[in-house]
Amino acid sequence: MISSFIITFRETLEAALIIGIILAYLIKTKKIKYNNIVYLGIVSAIIASVIGAFLFSMLAGGFTGRAEEIFEGVAMLFAAFLITFMIVWMLNQKHIVVNLHEKVDKEIDEQHRAGLFFLVFISVFREGIETVIFLGAASFVSAENNILGALLGIIAAIILGYAIFVWSKNINIKAFFNVTSIVLILFAAGLVAHGIHEFQEAAVIPYVIEEVWDINPAVTTEGVYPLLHEKGIIGSLLKGLLGYNGNPSLLEVLFYVVYLVVIFFVYRRIEGNGSVKG
Repeated sequence: MISSFIITFRETLEAALIIGIILAYLIKTKKIKYNNIVYLGIVSAIIASVIGAFLFSMLAGGFTGRAEEIFEGVAMLFAAFLITFMIVWMLNQKHIVVNLHEKVDKEIDEQHRAGLFFLVFISVFREGIETVIFLGAASFVSAENNILGALLGIIAAIILGYAIFVWSKNINIKAFFNVTSIVLILFAAGLVAHGIHEFQEAAVIPYVIEEVWDINPAVTTEGVYPLLHEKGIIGSLLKGLLGYNGNPSLLEVLFYVVYLVVIFFVYRRIEGNGSVKG
């Protein structure tokens, strides 16, 4: 539930911030007559995202056995790639407000109402499709990632997005994105490891060493799972949020660690370039 909440919260907030920037700029430049185009773009993108979610669920439910394991593995790795791309893209958006203002100006000055519509549509639709893929991959990892957490994340993001729109000077949005980026990076690392696990289950790649360790002890006589068991209180939370595995293979551990190391160096390089430019 927590990972579903974070995913939809982060994605919905990104969309809300972009829309908030566009609407605030239209108000500032006294061009609110274009607001209806923005609203139409939002509604259209939401409908398209719902259709995308339906098609994804239909596709995911059409596989069984080995094909299902391969599909889940591909979906997890693709979701991890998208999360990584999203975070790296956000780190590079030092002037996102200025860029959006320039795009809006261009479309309005050239009387391209369709251009403003598609700017809004693509911004929201991109977040919607990413959410669909991320939630689908999260559901493969743990059944605890459910629709309730996703809905709560959307509601919370809309509320915070409105608060930022009204009281933007009082909210440290950069700190928020830094924290959620760390959580999502760990979540993506877990998706990479679980994707490798699915490929091993499907015999696409070898295990090498099937279990590096095993801290999934047997259930107690009372039928209660130990805390660190994948179905225990702490274990299930870590599995849904960070891709925790109580008995990982050697390749799962290696890919998890390598992913985090690569992302760390990418982050350092981006931050270093930003410091030099500043």
